[in-house]
Amino acid sequence: MPFEAIIGMEVHAHLQTGSKMFCGCRAVFGAEPNTHCCPVCLGLPGVLPVANKKAIEGVVETALALSCEVQKHSRFARKNYYYPDLPKNYQISQFDEPLSRDGYIEIDVDGATKRIRIRRVHLEEDTGKSLHAPDGTSLQDYNRCGVPLMEIVSEPEMNSPAEARAYLLALQSLLRYIGVSTASPEQGAMRCEPTVNVRDTETGEVTGLVELKNLNSFRAVHDAIAYEIERQKKALAEGAELPARETRRWNVERGMTTTMRHKESSDEYRYFPEPDLLPMALSDEWIEEVRRALPELPRARRERLVEQYGIPEYDAGVLTGTREMADYFEECTRLHADAKAAANWVMVDLMGKLNETGIPITDCKVTPEHLAKMLDMIAAGTISGKIGKQVFEDMFETGKLPDVICQERNLTLISDDEAVRAVVDEVLADSPNIVADYLGGKDRAAAALMGQIMKKTQGKVDPKLANKILREKLAAKRDEATSG
Repeated sequence: MPFEAIIGMEVHAHLQTGSKMFCGCRAVFGAEPNTHCCPVCLGLPGVLPVANKKAIEGVVETALALSCEVQKHSRFARKNYYYPDLPKNYQISQFDEPLSRDGYIEIDVDGATKRIRIRRVHLEEDTGKSLHAPDGTSLQDYNRCGVPLMEIVSEPEMNSPAEARAYLLALQSLLRYIGVSTASPEQGAMRCEPTVNVRDTETGEVTGLVELKNLNSFRAVHDAIAYEIERQKKALAEGAELPARETRRWNVERGMTTTMRHKESSDEYRYFPEPDLLPMALSDEWIEEVRRALPELPRARRERLVEQYGIPEYDAGVLTGTREMADYFEECTRLHADAKAAANWVMVDLMGKLNETGIPITDCKVTPEHLAKMLDMIAAGTISGKIGKQVFEDMFETGKLPDVICQERNLTLISDDEAVRAVVDEVLADSPNIVADYLGGKDRAAAALMGQIMKKTQGKVDPKLANKILREKLAAKRDEATSG
C-alpha cells in the first residue's frame, strides 16, 4: 500500500538573555536547584511581571531570519493548566496574537532543496523541571521557571525522518548564527516535539495526529519518527482504529513509542489575554533596525564561500556550521591565499582537535593568524605538510607562533641542493636491493627509496627537491646499466 508520512515540528528554544522573561532572576543552566527563583517566577500573590525587551528582540530577529511577517501588534495570553513544575498553574504564552507568522526555512536532503513553511514564531516562559528519583518520589527545580522560551511551529510539510532531522539542523544553525540561542539539546535549550500522521495516498485515509514527547536529541527525533511512521502504516494496512489525537513518549531503551495521554485541544487551556501585561506595539523603524543588525545567514554565506573562494559545496557547508568557524576560515583566507588548503586544515586538523578536547573555537590558542603563517611556510617550502602536523599540535597546546616552534625544535626543511644530494647518495648506497628492484623494472621501488630519505632526515627534507634529485640519480643509474 502506498503511504505518505506527514510531519510537523514544534521547537522550543531558550533565548540567550541575562535574566528571565518577566523578572530579574538569572537565566543560567546548571545552577544548584532553586537558587535562581523569586516571587515573580514562582507566581506568588501580589507580584507583577515585566517583559524582557531582549527576549522580544530575539524572537523578532529569528522571525526576520526565517522571512516571517513580524506583527506590529501582539500580546501575551495565559495558558491555564496544572502541572507540578508550573507553580502559577498557568503559563504566560501567546495564542491568537503572536509576534510573527508565515515564514520559511530551506533544507537540503539527498542533494535536493526543499522549503518548509513556518506557521509562527512566538514568545513564552518556560516551566520548571521535575526530577524523578528511583524510589518513585519527585522533586521540583524551579530555576527554569520563567526562562524566555521561543516557540517555532512549522507547517506539516516534512515527509521523512531525514527531512525532519535536516530541518532541525538548519534551524539550530540559524539560531546559533544570529546569536539568539545556544540551541543545545543536551542542555534543554532546544527541545523538539514532532507531530506525525500517515496518509494512504490511494484512499486518502489519514491516521490520527500523534505528538511525540521526551526527545532529547536529533537522533531520538529521527528514530522516534521512523518508528511512529511504521506503526501507523501497519495500523492503516490492518484497518486498526487509532485515536484522533494522541501524545506518545519515546522509549530509547526499547526503541518504541508508548501512549502518554490523549492530546488536549486549545480550548482546554482556557486561553485569555494576560491581564498583567500590556499589548506590544512594534514600530516599523525598530523592526527595520533589528533587520539591519542581522548577520549574513548560513545558506547565503555557504553559497558565497563557494563562489568567492572556489571551494566545494561540502566544504562550505562544514565551514559555515557555526558563525565562529566561518569567521575563522575567512580570516585565515584573508591572510593566506590558498583557500582550499585553509579549508582542509580547518575542517580536519582544527575541528578534529576541538572535538577531541571539547574546547570552543573562541578559546582556541591557534588563531587564524597562526594557521595562515604556518600555511605560508608550507607553501614556501620552509616546512613540509608532515612537519606542519607536528607544528600544529604544538601550536594547539602552547599558542606559540609556527616559526618560533620550528626554530625551537629545528623543524625547518633541508632545502640546500648539495645537502639533499648527499642524503640521496647515502640512501642509494645503503639500499642496493631496492635500487636493484627499481632497475629491474619495479617503479614502485622509487617510493620506497623516498620513504628511506624521509626517514633518514626525520621528514625534514624538502620532498619535492629530494624526489627530483632521486629521480635524476635513478635515471642515471638506469642509463648506466643499459649502456653497460
